[in-house]
Amino acid sequence: MLESTSGKIVYNGKSVDEWKNNKDFGKQTGLVFQDPFTSLDPRMKVINIIAEPLVIHKIGDKKSQFERVEEILVKVGLKNEHMYRYPHEFSGGQRQRIAIARALITNPEFIVLDEPTSALDVSVQAQILNLLKQIKKDMNLTYLFVSHDLSVVKHISDRIAIMYLGKIVELSNSEDLFKEPKHPYTQALLSSIPNTDDKKIKKKIILEGEVPSPINPPKGCHFHPRCEFKLDKCNKTFPKLLKIDDGRDVACYLYE
Repeated sequence: MLESTSGKIVYNGKSVDEWKNNKDFGKQTGLVFQDPFTSLDPRMKVINIIAEPLVIHKIGDKKSQFERVEEILVKVGLKNEHMYRYPHEFSGGQRQRIAIARALITNPEFIVLDEPTSALDVSVQAQILNLLKQIKKDMNLTYLFVSHDLSVVKHISDRIAIMYLGKIVELSNSEDLFKEPKHPYTQALLSSIPNTDDKKIKKKIILEGEVPSPINPPKGCHFHPRCEFKLDKCNKTFPKLLKIDDGRDVACYLYE
């Protein structure tokens, strides 16, 4: 949606910049925003909100578009009668279901979900997460799920990238990451999860200092000012992601 200032986003072997004038990109991908209250047009009825991608991409006639909206509403747990209401007539969880329906309407293969449960009550969060897992299975989807909630990440993710100040510091499958975190920041992050099992008492890692400014991050590894294992070269250059075993990459000089 915005011009990148550095780096590259690649989808199916092509840069997103190359996809910009290709309408197939819009059909194959979807986006669910963080806040269901502001991501839906308050002046549009639900039927028009959900059908809009079909209209833009000229998919089907009015009759088939109507039938597709009916079908997708049922899939996200809403009823046919809901399509003639406005967003303000729904709860937060229902609005996020509408946003999910809009993302699914073109039958995409890849969806970006930007903290889709953070604006919802805990009980509603569980419903939306279970819905997303079921839809992923039914429609054979790939999600890029952004979240700061570790319990949510563990529940929904197959593979996890841990980031610190905009840089990936560890990339791993979910099970291995929660069982044996490798990067010092990942270790500190997971040690902060409240423990309810007396048999597995974990030592809490308390990080010293303040989080540096993302606008002006430290030179070298962004985490080095707060890391108890830092080496001399940590403040000079940022370490590259290093493959340390099958499916596990870590950006840390400790593993060179």
